[in-house]
Amino acid sequence: MRIGFGHDVHKLADGVPLVLGGIEIPSRQGLAGWSDADVLTHAVMDALLGAAALGDIGTHFPPGDPRYKGISSLKLLAKVGDLLKEAGYKVGNIDATVAAEQPKLAPHIPKMREALAGALNCDVDDIGIQAGTSEGLGFVGRKEGMAAWAVALIKKI
Repeated sequence: MRIGFGHDVHKLADGVPLVLGGIEIPSRQGLAGWSDADVLTHAVMDALLGAAALGDIGTHFPPGDPRYKGISSLKLLAKVGDLLKEAGYKVGNIDATVAAEQPKLAPHIPKMREALAGALNCDVDDIGIQAGTSEGLGFVGRKEGMAAWAVALIKKI
């Protein structure tokens, strides 16, 4: 078994959809980035890649590459799952946390878990997601962006 850690942040922006954990969430603002800026899925991808010592998402899906402009991070996560399988690993479990002042994310967590599990071809019970605020502190508290952290356990196939 191997363990990896991932972290990501993105700025909030007007005029873009908010995508977290592969699902679109109704919100006045979304996250800015080269892909769909899904901060949660990006943290999960980095945790998985790190656990397998396969680099990071910037190495595999570099920002600025036109192939990834506006792409769904779930598609990228599925590619990470393929990379894990090629390296001889499968997902053991993932635990992730999203920090956002708004909107309220708890009602969307079941669908996020399903979307991530579907992209990785694993059981939904292998995916844990928590959501919280930063109590008004820092860039998250000022509603300037969102952050996510993830740990992943992978196992040899």
